[in-house]
Amino acid sequence: MCGVAALLLGDTKATTAAVDLHESLYMLQHRGQEAAGITVCQGGRFFLVKQLGMAAKVFAEGRRLQQLPGYMGLGHLRYPTMGTTSASEAQPFYVNSPFGIAMSVNGNLVNTEYLRKFLDEEAHRHVNSDSDSELLLNVFAHGLQKLGKNRVNSDDIFTALGDVYSMCQGAFACTAMIAGFGILCFRDANGIRPLCMGSRPSASLAGATDYFIASESVALKQLGFGNIRDIAPGEAVFLEKGKAPRFRQIVERRTYTPDIFEFVYFSRPETVIDGISVYRSRQKMGEKLANKIRRVLGDKGVDEIDAVIPVPETSNVAAAALAEKLRKPYVTALIKNRYVHRTFILPNQALRQKSVRRKLSPIDSEFMGKNLIIVDDSLVRGTTSREIVQMAREAGATRVIFVSCSPECTHPHIYGIDLADPADLVAHGRTRQEIAEYIHADDVIFEDLDGPDGLKAACLEAADSTSEVKDFEVGVFCGKYVTGVPEGYFEHLSDLRNGRRGKAATLANMSAGLNGDASVITSSGTANGPPASDEDDDACPYANGIKTPEHREDISLYNIGSEFPAHEK
Repeated sequence: MCGVAALLLGDTKATTAAVDLHESLYMLQHRGQEAAGITVCQGGRFFLVKQLGMAAKVFAEGRRLQQLPGYMGLGHLRYPTMGTTSASEAQPFYVNSPFGIAMSVNGNLVNTEYLRKFLDEEAHRHVNSDSDSELLLNVFAHGLQKLGKNRVNSDDIFTALGDVYSMCQGAFACTAMIAGFGILCFRDANGIRPLCMGSRPSASLAGATDYFIASESVALKQLGFGNIRDIAPGEAVFLEKGKAPRFRQIVERRTYTPDIFEFVYFSRPETVIDGISVYRSRQKMGEKLANKIRRVLGDKGVDEIDAVIPVPETSNVAAAALAEKLRKPYVTALIKNRYVHRTFILPNQALRQKSVRRKLSPIDSEFMGKNLIIVDDSLVRGTTSREIVQMAREAGATRVIFVSCSPECTHPHIYGIDLADPADLVAHGRTRQEIAEYIHADDVIFEDLDGPDGLKAACLEAADSTSEVKDFEVGVFCGKYVTGVPEGYFEHLSDLRNGRRGKAATLANMSAGLNGDASVITSSGTANGPPASDEDDDACPYANGIKTPEHREDISLYNIGSEFPAHEK
């Protein structure tokens, strides 16, 4: 899960694209807090600032924008799921051949070892990081390269995208920029990751139009863009300077199944994704969860509840609707420290656990001697939930019922959200009672997935008349993923999380697995090196048998951000 943005100004003599891109990153900051970057183009030349840190830090509260002149550009916010915590994996990525291409990606590919092997042995393209986004960029670049043209047109761009869709298995919403030519945006054939586009009149050139693409509609609306439409599954749009947008259905959509976690947790409530209001979907979640609570506790159990308390902030809307449905007081008794980042997307468990009490503190008087329902958007590892229940106990709560707006998370999330190994998921292999014991709650109640009071129904009932969504990607709750998963992929994920590669590199010959029918061709070698040995399991956490520095510089493009004067950082 990352945030992407792209802008083409109608006035090609303008140099201010970075200003709006920078502003959009603040509106999308919740989608990634590890790294931020902006690449712009002026006169056929790219200018780039990217670095570890949140947008305010990376761009020095906007002071670095003077080093980013351009009329078009890309923005990115990174939440790491694959690869390492390294400056080299901040985006946008860049390749100089052919034509000069920059790209930002939100999503995750599940056949990375196959792609790495193909790029090395057949395409002969160098991959400089462990990021699957860089693999996708190079697959697209190879598709353009093999056309053999000195200059390309928009049809050539769409043709080259065919390679991406035929070879890259997983979820992706991408923005790309070709030097001096235009902006390309495209979305996976299942529509798993969100992407939308809007327009506005140019402020500096009469009759011209600016175009903006972003992960969430809130970024477009806040910057004054209207006529917002979603990029459809398998669809691409090319924005050539001085011309109207060109849309092309690159491949037939396989499904229309956005990731339901976008509605549960990740997206801002003001956002509308594929015709579904995030705010309204969360209201519906609360109403349906209230029905489930009444079935589980009975009327007598509900009567004994004194108040409903949300875990701020993504559960606030659902908790308010739940409280109204149960006719119980809605009490904001857990206070959020707004200077602490989202704990869920911190890079390791120790930091997440340490940050809970930094992030939340209780108002003791609202807990003392009371029977409470505490509402959260989800219950994943259980670490945060257990700490919250403990705080409630310390504040004097008599009884704590912990409820989740989503079903039990029992399987890995493979499309860009690094939940945990299955063994680390609190609901994996545990009954509801065992989960309650683990987090020290008196009871735990989860939203259903299916049925009239299920999570799917809550989201579908929040859709407007234009929405074509009939189902969602919900593999994290049931293990059924819309793209299919190559054999051995979960073991591969486990090895990466535990700092091992070794034998997992036998996945190097994973096929692209079109239409989800992935298979494995056995191999005794790694993707780009000698056969794996047992020692590799612990000694080699990164690609190609090479240990990489924690914060190496990105050598693929001169990063002017690294040259910003120290006293201004």
